[in-house]
Amino acid sequence: MAMQDPVVDRIVEHVGRVGAHGVPAEARSAAKSFIADTLGVGVAGLSTPWRREIFDMLARIGGVGEATVFGSGERLPLVHAAMLNAYQVHGHEFDCVHDAAVVHPMAAVIPVLFGWAEREGGVSGAQLLRATVVAVDIAATLGLCSRAPMRFFRPANAGGFGATVGLAMLAGLDATHLRDAVGIYYGQCAGTMQAHIEGTPQLAMQMGFAARSAVTAVELARRGMPGPRAPLSGDFGYFALFDGEADPAPFGELGTSWRITEVSHKPFPSGRATHGGIDALQRLMREDGVTADQVVACRCYVPPLTERLVGRPAIEGMAPGYARLCLQYVGAVCLRRGKVGLDDFTAAALADPVTLALAHRLSVVDNGYLDPNALTPQRIEIDLADGRTVACELSAVLGSPKQPLSAKAARAKFDTCWHSVPELPASEGTKLWDALTALEGLDDVSVLAALLAPYRAG
Repeated sequence: MAMQDPVVDRIVEHVGRVGAHGVPAEARSAAKSFIADTLGVGVAGLSTPWRREIFDMLARIGGVGEATVFGSGERLPLVHAAMLNAYQVHGHEFDCVHDAAVVHPMAAVIPVLFGWAEREGGVSGAQLLRATVVAVDIAATLGLCSRAPMRFFRPANAGGFGATVGLAMLAGLDATHLRDAVGIYYGQCAGTMQAHIEGTPQLAMQMGFAARSAVTAVELARRGMPGPRAPLSGDFGYFALFDGEADPAPFGELGTSWRITEVSHKPFPSGRATHGGIDALQRLMREDGVTADQVVACRCYVPPLTERLVGRPAIEGMAPGYARLCLQYVGAVCLRRGKVGLDDFTAAALADPVTLALAHRLSVVDNGYLDPNALTPQRIEIDLADGRTVACELSAVLGSPKQPLSAKAARAKFDTCWHSVPELPASEGTKLWDALTALEGLDDVSVLAALLAPYRAG
């Protein structure tokens, strides 16, 4: 007897509802903003370690060039381009995040949707926006259902479900084939927190695997392959095996709470769990005149999840992926430079003895907060050489909807990402930004592929 999944039922209803009635203006506006942000960090991801090796592997596998690699002009089969682009998007830990869900909802979604639109043609900006909004709804809502500490890498796992549903919508799958696609994706769902703990390139690679799996799921479903019918709520479904403890109630909010409007920009290219500390340190530098040479000791009191994610020690020989997830290191960089940027994770920067010495004066302390998925509240205390202790408490982090980046700052971030690739003409970045701002008016978004790759890599 065929099983049914009540959560997948809600997903199918949501896709149908949005297909018939669209999404609110606020959701469309947020989607445009985060699409631009995602493409910007995807272009900057050309400098992610191991990116060239991944491309070489995919090029050797070969196949028809169907979709463009962000920023480079290389063309690969859709399934491969989606994987590499997702790797680039997450490679610098610069992509947007839904803080409460602890999900990076766009890293897998945008490579999948843009690649499909380029290959198929005829996808309008309005269609792309609706599919993006729905995909983020699914990815973030899955994260909001969790009631247990992360064991698996939720940003990729949940992001892949979102990408699958968004792509199924873009591909015009009916309800039956949409259910199949969700089930087929679940059969490929993988990626644990071990890569995060170790700070290895597999963290971003898991985003790539999620994107690749989403494409595979939709391609098989549209050809008629059936998938499990209870991939989320079944006895061995996602909630039971991946979450361990979950409450599916947030899925009852689909169509009333638009998760894209709850997403946060990441102002710094480091793990989101480091951003509270950076934000607080910047405030203390502005408001109390704190400078690096005054710091005797700094204590970061953070929730258990934050301590687990970024409480690792700064060590000599750190890899960039490890350092981006080390609050000691990025906090020291912030105190010395006033900010944290893409150039703070080069081999020379990571080996700087002054930064490392300062990092060892910072400590990360579990504040005992009960919510296992919370990144705030946080309190940062600094003991100064003159005998004073200054402190900053925060409940919302820079870039979140409660403390959003200004439009000027969001554009500056995009420009920083674009300009990080010297071969890309600045004028072409402006053209891409302007086109994305007017996305709703595009009849065929495949024209954006040329703007994403204004030169061709050799």
